[in-house]
Amino acid sequence: MTFSRYVAIGDSATEGLEDPDPRGGYRGWADRLAMIIAGSQAEPLSYANLGIRGLVAAEVRATQFDAALAMEPDLLTITAGVNDCLGVLFDLDAVTEHVAAMWSEARDADITVLSFTMPDPRRINPLIVKRLRDRLLRLNAMMRVEAERYGVLLLDLEQYPTAGDPRLWFEDRLHGNAVGHERMARGMACTLGIDGYDESWADPLEESEEHRILRDRVQGDLMWARQHFGPWLVKNLRGIRHGEGVTAKRPTLQPVEQIEYAASTEPVDRTGHEPT
Repeated sequence: MTFSRYVAIGDSATEGLEDPDPRGGYRGWADRLAMIIAGSQAEPLSYANLGIRGLVAAEVRATQFDAALAMEPDLLTITAGVNDCLGVLFDLDAVTEHVAAMWSEARDADITVLSFTMPDPRRINPLIVKRLRDRLLRLNAMMRVEAERYGVLLLDLEQYPTAGDPRLWFEDRLHGNAVGHERMARGMACTLGIDGYDESWADPLEESEEHRILRDRVQGDLMWARQHFGPWLVKNLRGIRHGEGVTAKRPTLQPVEQIEYAASTEPVDRTGHEPT
């Protein structure tokens, strides 16, 4: 299978948080996947990335989907719904409507559509509240049903224990780190059936010789709650938009070899929390 135009839409996972590039912006699994595809085929690949942090499913559909279709992609990755789960209120029926509408319209246009579920969040963060975990697992279940309905390729991360290894995640426990994004790109390439990419992406990480004792893990959990979860919760309760002022890092199709990892328009604070 070869592709000529790949467009990625979605939230911070698509934008590439927290996989920093040398220029001060973000790389991410979508950029990495584009380079994998380009390196595996003789035909040139053009690539656009419209992902912006903080968007809910309705916003991804309203602000990115039509622009993506206008580029006439033959591959489209769509990630949406996690920010809906993180909100004060959660309407799974509404999320389903938006996701299904995007998936069905893209498939009707004969576009290969690729997406993924989230790992079980309890593997990443033992302190995750039950309500949020339930929401994410319900989102995963919905995506499996709709992917089957519309013929969408789905990397089901919930089924892979390695995907929940905390060492693949940034300290906020919401975003993948550089290693996590690299694994994710390989997993997506495997799901696409690209030659040379198999399920080795999900091989367990080597055991560290520096296993933390329980006391250290608890201290780390408490630090996460104070430095990341608390500020995030306050922002949500105040209705502060996480993606305010951020624009798409790669809004038009460009040859993959011209990827330069331009920084987002919003300054990047490596010490602070970046929302999904």
